Amino acid sequence: MVEADEDFDGNPSGWHAYCPVLEQQGASTWGATEAEALRNLDSVVHIVVESMLAHGERIPEEPADQAEVTVEPRWRFTV
Repeated sequence: MVEADEDFDGNPSGWHAYCPVLEQQGASTWGATEAEALRNLDSVVHIVVESMLAHGERIPEEPADQAEVTVEPRWRFTV
């Protein structure tokens, strides 16, 4: 997911990107532009998944406690 970010005064401050399925494991990042945030997220997701596999952890397929309905386009990352 990618969302516009704001500073403490409510001014635009880049983009926040995260993978809901892996957010607890640290798959969250930011970028000055939406494209940069997505590139950074791609790197972070790969790092998190590689670490989980190296430690024998199960890769979650979807958030167990979350359902979301949206009309916005979604990004899908295949790892």
